[in-house]
Amino acid sequence: MTIADIAKQRLINQQLVGTKFTTAKEMVSHLGAVQAQDYEMAKWAIGIRLSETEKEIEQSINNGDIIRTHILRPTWHLVSADDIRWILALTAPHVKSAVASAWRSLELDEKVFKRANTLIQKALAGGEHLTRAELMTMLQKKGIAINTLRSIHLMYRAELEGIVCNGIKREKQFTYALLDERVPSGKILKKEEALAELAKRYFNSHGYATLQDFCWWSGLTVANAKIGLESIKSKIDSAKIDNKVYWFYNTSPFVMKDFENIHFLPAFDEFMVSYKDRSPSLDSKIAKHVITSNGIFRPIIVVNGKVEGIWKRTLKKDHVLIEPHFFKSKKNLKRNALEEAVKQYEDFLGMKTIIKANSSI
Repeated sequence: MTIADIAKQRLINQQLVGTKFTTAKEMVSHLGAVQAQDYEMAKWAIGIRLSETEKEIEQSINNGDIIRTHILRPTWHLVSADDIRWILALTAPHVKSAVASAWRSLELDEKVFKRANTLIQKALAGGEHLTRAELMTMLQKKGIAINTLRSIHLMYRAELEGIVCNGIKREKQFTYALLDERVPSGKILKKEEALAELAKRYFNSHGYATLQDFCWWSGLTVANAKIGLESIKSKIDSAKIDNKVYWFYNTSPFVMKDFENIHFLPAFDEFMVSYKDRSPSLDSKIAKHVITSNGIFRPIIVVNGKVEGIWKRTLKKDHVLIEPHFFKSKKNLKRNALEEAVKQYEDFLGMKTIIKANSSI
């Protein structure tokens, strides 16, 4: 097993090749959670692993089969409705700790949060779906001081408390709804059980991965991440490569074929963002083109598990313009393989795609 093999195995375990799932909810459940601050790209992160269209995935989110909320690390994620409660119960304390200093600087204390949460619950009761702006207008009328950052963190806290989650999207506007009305029930796990289950989900869907990778993805402390890993060690395999111990489930019957495998992955895709050490797929010499200094993960072109370029899309009236930029000017990809990769995105959007002539960085 080599570093290159790790990258290919991750393609398999993340269901980017040989997918075995048929619905968006199944896929999100397999991955545990899907980072989703870039909403349009998050839908593509699911779509590229399935044969579902953007509209079908949007419907799963609007139906409440998939929930968009703040969970794991302090950012948006998509998570299965079946998993939202036990994951949130496990990770919310860590996320709260991570943003506690920001809350203090904004003068948001427990008294303010309690009053705001009570008012938000009342406003959304009975199936109401309101935008953040609408909720903030209401809070301001009730005497709670509002500005852009305070409004973000007031809703953030309500999410972490399990009070609100995404509602039905209103044209281009996001709304909030009560979690109890979107997901009336869900399994509750004891902490040790939840740590074991989260570790199982991660190493099954993201392996080969290290303990440090799991800590980064989950947002857990090293101590808690170790508890989760220790609880499943007897059921998974490990391999020491370049002085690092990688953990994985050796259950996939799929074998990578010897032809060019190209993926136009979205921004913040789990294939890149979910590992602390991204070296198996990302050369350090090009990392600055893929991940910006302020932590933005660009859409990437992955060839046989290695990042070979970035891409962007431009929505036109009757088509989508795809502009690939390859890091190596002599990178000679087979045109049919490139077109096949882009065709998947065309089918997902339901719009014709046009590939601009390749360029290099």
